[in-house]
Amino acid sequence: MPEAALRKPGALLGGNTDTSFLKILALLAMLTDHMGVVIFPNIMELRVIGRMALPLYAWCLVVGGVKTHDPVRYCLRLLVLALLSQPLYMMALNHQWTDFSILFLLLIGQIAIQGIRIRFCLSQIWVPALCYVLLGFLKIDYGWRGLTFILFLYGARQSKSAIIGVYLAYALFWGASSSSVTSLFGYPLAFLQWPGIGEVLSAFFRLQSMVWLSLPLIVLPTNTQIHMPKWLGYGLYPLHLVVLIILRLCMTDTTLAMMLSRF
Repeated sequence: MPEAALRKPGALLGGNTDTSFLKILALLAMLTDHMGVVIFPNIMELRVIGRMALPLYAWCLVVGGVKTHDPVRYCLRLLVLALLSQPLYMMALNHQWTDFSILFLLLIGQIAIQGIRIRFCLSQIWVPALCYVLLGFLKIDYGWRGLTFILFLYGARQSKSAIIGVYLAYALFWGASSSSVTSLFGYPLAFLQWPGIGEVLSAFFRLQSMVWLSLPLIVLPTNTQIHMPKWLGYGLYPLHLVVLIILRLCMTDTTLAMMLSRF
């Protein structure tokens, strides 16, 4: 490969670099997931779709970490957005002030990635280690499992087959103790009962295991020509929380009106 090509950030990545498109899909998946948490808790399919959000955000973070020319500003953007989103996160999802959103995980993940990249005084060891220690004291969405996935994705970033391997391994690990998914949208997944192969596939059809749904979006390149400003990519996150708050208020008003109509 020509030396000039090797210097291009995109040339070092084995997965999809159409990150503006992926961030929009991640946001839609997260909105769907959160609607399944606070508005339609009995619709399990919403939670299944929501499993796509973290992997998409994690891969976009890896791509951003490799491509960025200013890691400090990248981390500061994530920090500002995380802090601005925290009150909305608490209101939308009934969290306490000690519960931190996925933006804080992405911030810590980016710090860990940059520590590995700069290799300053063995920073590739002590920076990720400190990030894990920090996660031991803070209650952050996805916690150490999410950080581990981010770092494994970063390690696998140059090879499509390695990315696939990380995804599938994480799916098995994450879903090992979660509930089984035996039907989708009212249709039973009969193939999970097939002798032999059904037992293997069933491991990937647990709620948390279904992070693999986003895998094709990562390994298959797209070229949507969508280019969002740097702030907007993750800045849409607080916007989806505002949408959730409005939906919850509308649901509350509707419920109250129904109760009053009975008297």
